[in-house]
Amino acid sequence: MMRCWRWLLPALMMLAACTKPGGDDPGPDPVTPASFVKGVDISWVTELESKGYKFYNAAGQERELTALMKELGADAIRLRVWVNPEGGWNGKADVLAKAKRAAALGMKVLIDFHYSDSWADPSQQTVPAAWKGKDAAAMATAVKEHTQDVLQALKGAGVEVAWVQVGNETTNGMLWETGKVAGTSVGQFVRYFSAGREAVKAVYPQAQVILHLDNGWNLSTLNWFLTLMKAHALDYDLLGLSLYPSYWEGNAYPDWKPKVQQFVSNLQTLHAAYGKPVMLVEFGMPASQPDKAKAALQYLFDNTRSLDWFTGIFYWEPEAEHNRCGYDYGAFAGGKPTAALEPFGE
Repeated sequence: MMRCWRWLLPALMMLAACTKPGGDDPGPDPVTPASFVKGVDISWVTELESKGYKFYNAAGQERELTALMKELGADAIRLRVWVNPEGGWNGKADVLAKAKRAAALGMKVLIDFHYSDSWADPSQQTVPAAWKGKDAAAMATAVKEHTQDVLQALKGAGVEVAWVQVGNETTNGMLWETGKVAGTSVGQFVRYFSAGREAVKAVYPQAQVILHLDNGWNLSTLNWFLTLMKAHALDYDLLGLSLYPSYWEGNAYPDWKPKVQQFVSNLQTLHAAYGKPVMLVEFGMPASQPDKAKAALQYLFDNTRSLDWFTGIFYWEPEAEHNRCGYDYGAFAGGKPTAALEPFGE
């Protein structure tokens, strides 16, 4: 009997080491701390350049924005995709131009499909004009073809895409009304998401497909949505979250600490319940409070690095300034980065 255990025990140990938790849906391998991503979404860059705006390092030397982001410590770029946008901004050609800059610098690329001609978020998930009137089957085909078309263009240009969001902040679904999620109804959301996922895997088999939800501090809403998706066997690789902890309320910016701390607490709960790696794909703070933004970002870095399944943090449009594009939650002033981005360089 002891002879049997001499070979059986090592075999069992090897099997345990190779088996991932989670039953039939193991998901992707967990990331290592060395692969933790520091990213930025700079989708506005080409439009801002077309208006004559320039970017500078702290010494006042002019820089191309993507290269400047790398100098500041970012190693990944996130780019949004719109279907037929006015002016072409964030359309296929524009996304390709920006992604090629990142690829040339050796930066990783995250592609964020909105499946709309403009902004898609929990308050608006407008069907592209060219897709209006399609039934559910035709809409799913449109999602698949659009996703595959853009990704094929990127691959053909030599851009390696590491992550793809199938939808942007889809807490209430996408492609309304048929793809709306509310109460216990998922509408056609699972069908549309699955069509996008299939297209991603056909072009970039190793890319991680992201399910993106807003308000990463709001555990009750996150649990409602993710439990519903689990019941409908939605297949995704990574949970992406947004976090804007200090949006203007009443007549002031609230303290960032409660929502940031709640977000960090939520991470353990979400990973334990749904077994997926997690990434903060959007983070922003008031541009007028760079020191507080720096403190909030540093807190996030310090309190998530030990989680080998938390894959990284993306700052949303840090180059934005109110007088340039009307956005108040960037991390630049006068075309130069503020203290908000200093944690990226540490």
